[in-house]
Amino acid sequence: MIDRPLAAGKLPVTLLRDLLSGDTPPPPELLLPPAIGEDAGVIQISGGALIVAADPVTLTGSDVGAHAVMVNANDVAVMGARPRWFLCIVLLPLGTTEADVRALFHGLRVALDSVGAVLVGGHTEVTASVTQPVVAGQMLGLREDGHFVRTGGMQEGDVVLQVGPAPIEGAAVLAREARERLVDVDTEIIERARDALRNPGISVVNPSLRATELGANALHDPTEGGLSAGLFELAEASGVALSVTAEAVLWFEPATVICKALGADPWGVLASGTLLAAFPKRYTHQAQAALEADGYSVAAIAHAEAGIGVRRLDGLEFRRYERDELSRILIA
Repeated sequence: MIDRPLAAGKLPVTLLRDLLSGDTPPPPELLLPPAIGEDAGVIQISGGALIVAADPVTLTGSDVGAHAVMVNANDVAVMGARPRWFLCIVLLPLGTTEADVRALFHGLRVALDSVGAVLVGGHTEVTASVTQPVVAGQMLGLREDGHFVRTGGMQEGDVVLQVGPAPIEGAAVLAREARERLVDVDTEIIERARDALRNPGISVVNPSLRATELGANALHDPTEGGLSAGLFELAEASGVALSVTAEAVLWFEPATVICKALGADPWGVLASGTLLAAFPKRYTHQAQAALEADGYSVAAIAHAEAGIGVRRLDGLEFRRYERDELSRILIA
């Protein structure tokens, strides 16, 4: 067997599944061990269920402090808990100035304030090991009642609601990191994409908590691999199949324009800012109406059934993007 170098981006699912499977059963206090598709881990403590998540920001060097807060806050919120405590490792390239560091931490603290969390620790250094700022964050939340929502909680017959368009995060990263290749794209579109981390924003904290209140069986925060990977992860974690109504998907217009210009498929582009929420069919219309009343854009895009995998109802192939299109476009 030839041991080939791995491509940039997430590890292949088969390799990751092998790495996460262990011979030793998890201890009883580990209520949710690492698993494909799950956004965070859950540890039972005397005060309830401690939700813990970790994610780095590596595909962009712009506003990475705020970016890291949001992606980690999302992972805690989709488990049904409000993000509360944040730790981060900040690695800065040679040539970083004091003003650069202050700007990074200012953005980080503004983002923490917006989700109601606080910085509790971490590590910061300048190192030749990185060529752009890298922030690896860890966010924690607490459910005092012990209740939490899993990616793997979807059941046959459930309807998947998409809350918020996609791919917001990918649009922002591409507009910033591939700007010189967008000469034929309208400047207004590029600026809308560049501002997408702020407007419409990539936080799904509030809609996740609202969906939890409304009785969602499963929540998922699609990130690398975009909506495609997110739907596959939701299906695999839950042990069911998904049938997708592709024409119902909510797309972020600047993203689709930029993806077309760069030859990227928006289905496979970094999708933070979108929430996938699975509800029992009998509650779907009520949940959708409540979320829309709160000001969110919502669409029913899939339903769960017996089987495995994800298919499109229109018969077209539904590709799983194990490697995010951003990695292909920006790193090659």
